[in-house]
Amino acid sequence: MGRRSSGYNFKDMRKKYRKPFHRRFTSRCASLVSGWRAAARIRWYNMNKDLVIFVSVLGLVFTVFGFIMYSVFTVRDERVNLTCLALNVYFEARGEPVAGQYAVAEVTMNRVASDRYPNTVCGVVHQKNWDTLRKRYVSAFSWTELSPSPKPEGEEWQRAQEIADEVYHRPRTPGLDDALLYHATYIKPSWARGRTPVARIGNHVFYR
Repeated sequence: MGRRSSGYNFKDMRKKYRKPFHRRFTSRCASLVSGWRAAARIRWYNMNKDLVIFVSVLGLVFTVFGFIMYSVFTVRDERVNLTCLALNVYFEARGEPVAGQYAVAEVTMNRVASDRYPNTVCGVVHQKNWDTLRKRYVSAFSWTELSPSPKPEGEEWQRAQEIADEVYHRPRTPGLDDALLYHATYIKPSWARGRTPVARIGNHVFYR
């Protein structure tokens, strides 16, 4: 007689009672994490606590000191840049209408934002370029070539500082968002040929 089957298929039984992959994976991860936690706990108990506390306090002190120094230098740099911007407004446009003074400040800040110019206000204001005709470096703003520069004073200087602060921190909508160049109306520089002016304010003509 043939051998009777017991009715059980062990492969099918193994598949039936085997846990799904994601459950096995989760279980293994939980075991690993539990092992790591236990190992970390043992290391903590065996560790020199005084050294850990000292290193932690030292790290906190350096972090606080670094933050303070960063804040100090940031405030100092901002003050220096604001002074450069106010001086540019004062010497370039103090005799212009207020709108013209704002325009000069905006052109200065537009240059800072452009990759064609230095990335700081003072860098833009004191920028020099080589002039092939005059065979020397020429300042972007003529007043910076004066030595020594006259001392700014009076209401005009106060107004220039207020305008610089307002344009630097951008609380108002710029009137000349794209303008990078300007010149006085009584001159016609070669670079202006072929360019279309975007505004004329007071004695200055502005270009992109």
